[in-house]
Parts: sequence; structure tokens; C-alpha cells
Amino acid sequence: MLIDGITNAGAIPALEMTVRFTAQRQRLIAHNLANLSTPDFRPVDVSVQGFQHTLDRAIVARRERTGGAFGQLPWKPTRELQADARGELFLAPRTPSDGVLFHDRNNRSVEREMQKLAENAGAHRLATELLRTRVDLLRSAIRETA
Repeated sequence: MLIDGITNAGAIPALEMTVRFTAQRQRLIAHNLANLSTPDFRPVDVSVQGFQHTLDRAIVARRERTGGAFGQLPWKPTRELQADARGELFLAPRTPSDGVLFHDRNNRSVEREMQKLAENAGAHRLATELLRTRVDLLRSAIRETA
């Protein structure tokens, strides 16, 4: 229980959830880029704003439940964000309806996909770096070093 309390404190659960989201979204975007020239292929994605809203609600619920920043994040699955049997996040992407459709009913745009790739990679890099910093602080505390 002690380790569980330490690893579920502060920003660690939110950062872990963000890393999982951005890693899975990176695979979706790479899949879209790899198939842009495939006839009848429709790119898929998930809403970043939807994830941020879900994460925000989970953080607020944790604060209300525990009075602080400790404990699991009680996030609720949505249409695009699902939970597996262990309660881990996985994505259920759908075809976005934005953009101009081509004659094959596709709305592909290499520039838009590359922009998404770069933005998502930046978010992933930031979340992993912040998580690494938190874990390093925990390691230092466990070893009782500064």
C-alpha cells in the first residue's frame, strides 16, 4: 500500500495517462500517414480536447474524493477513450468529419497529419520528461539522497 500511495500521488497518474494517450495517438497518426495514398482510406483520430476534458474531470473528482492530490484518477470512459479489463486507457478512434472530401470520400491532408504528428510528439516528450523527473525524485527520496 505504501508504494501504491507514493506512485498515485501528485501529478504522476495524470502524466501516466497523458503518456498512454499520446503514445497511442502517435500510432494512429503514423497509420494515417502511411495510408494516405490508399484508395478509400479514411484517416482516424481521437479528440485531444475530449482527452483533456476527461483528464480534468478525473483530477477534480480525485480532489473532491480525497481532499487533495492523492489516489487513483477515477476517469470515466467516453466514446473515444475506453478502459480495458485492468482499467488501462485505450483509444477507440473515429473518422473526423472536418475538411474537404475528395472524390473517394477521403479528407486526407499530409500537412494536417504532419502537424498533428509534431504537436502530439511534443506533448508526449513533455509528459515523459515530467514523469521521468517525478520518478527520479522518488528514487532519490527512497535512497535518501539529494
